[in-house]
Amino acid sequence: MRPLLLALALIPFAAAQAHDEHEHGSLGKHEHSVAQLNVALDGSTLELEVDSPAMNFVGFEHPASSAADQATVAAARAQLGKPLELVQAPAAAKCGVAEVELESPLFGNAKAHDHDDDGDEHEGHQHSDINAHYKLTCAAPEALTSLDFAPLFKRFPGTQKLVVQLIGPNGQQGAELTPASSLLKF
Repeated sequence: MRPLLLALALIPFAAAQAHDEHEHGSLGKHEHSVAQLNVALDGSTLELEVDSPAMNFVGFEHPASSAADQATVAAARAQLGKPLELVQAPAAAKCGVAEVELESPLFGNAKAHDHDDDGDEHEGHQHSDINAHYKLTCAAPEALTSLDFAPLFKRFPGTQKLVVQLIGPNGQQGAELTPASSLLKF
């Protein structure tokens, strides 16, 4: 279940982004190496939601039938279950994990979807996404001035860009993070 806070906070920004996508490009498409990241800070609660093609995290999107593929999926799922190893918050913020939700057809808890209408080279093939939702609580949220996603890029090198929507103390903002520029400032 997705938190109401994140859903409500991002509606106006998402609507604006959707309009821009339609006019200018492929932000909303299933694009390998690119993941969507929503971040919301409300009081002491920090929520992160990542929506990524499975290719970025495991290197494939087909059902994991071989032992090697199953091991790869299990390892990625285990790592995704440890958000504080993927995202570095300032130690002074004293953030801890309150909830973790992971969904993907590869994990057996979400459906794959057909993208035969997007016109890409994968026409008619199913695409598997991995969705991760994290709820953190921070004892000193005023110290939460940035998040560093360098560990995520290092652990999952198939991810080359995070397209970010952020709701924080300074309002709404968008950003693009890459391995070379992995710091998200609030």
